[in-house]
Amino acid sequence: MTAPQSTSSVTVVGLGPMGIALAETLLRQGHSLTVWNRTPEKADGLVAHGAHRAASITEAISASEVILLCLKDYDTIYDIFDAADHALRGSVLVNLNSGTPTEAHAAAAWAAKTGAAYLDGAIMVPPFLVGNPESVFLYSGPRQIFDQHHAVLATLGDPRYLGADTGLAVLYNTALLDLMYATMNGFLHAAALVGSANVAAETFAELALDWFVPFVVTPSLVEQAPNLDKANYPGDFGTMEMNLNALDHITRTSVEQGIQPDLPQLMRAFGERATAKGYRTNNYLAVFEIFKQSSGA
Repeated sequence: MTAPQSTSSVTVVGLGPMGIALAETLLRQGHSLTVWNRTPEKADGLVAHGAHRAASITEAISASEVILLCLKDYDTIYDIFDAADHALRGSVLVNLNSGTPTEAHAAAAWAAKTGAAYLDGAIMVPPFLVGNPESVFLYSGPRQIFDQHHAVLATLGDPRYLGADTGLAVLYNTALLDLMYATMNGFLHAAALVGSANVAAETFAELALDWFVPFVVTPSLVEQAPNLDKANYPGDFGTMEMNLNALDHITRTSVEQGIQPDLPQLMRAFGERATAKGYRTNNYLAVFEIFKQSSGA
């Protein structure tokens, strides 16, 4: 990755594994870096490579216009900055810890009271991929702030602006993690199913992950995604009733093979709820309408 055309003074607050990865990347790209952590010795390696260790959070704030926050959660932000929020006026806070949209909105309101500009963000890669130009970072908040500091953000990876709603970055992050865990659990259950016949997970993965998911599942979802927005679920290539039959087979096979049937039972239950709501002749994606309802609906 080539060095940025211009460098900036940046402060990183929070030096866990991800914070260190952010700081190391900024140093490599020639930015003037100040770091602060409640455990000061965590900055030793960074200081040895040219970072400045701030003696206080007030000094850390004053050292740079752009302050990257990589902390445990939103409450930690308030714990750290409570005694120094008077120093934040005119600063730009870019928050990269995870949480909920409500917490992101509250943090933006808090920052506004201190006189600081605020972007909320989410890191979509593990620490060792920070700095890779293909590593996606999500941001939401004022577009002007994103554009003004795009060069710094691009140092870390591929910055994607999602919109002015401050809660969008953490909402996307949560949704993508939701997809990740659901996909992982689907593969793990499927691997356990064939594993009951002594098929190695590695052998199954060649067909499941190298062919079935990218060639069948992903293209189907990409094609049908516009229909989700239109609540259009044509049953031409398989009705909910047909899918419930398949899910029943998966459930009964799981029981026969001696593995947990809970996951296909849950999927079947959602299909049954969709049928009860009138989607019997629609395709399985009509379950989307059930997911959009609150738990009490």
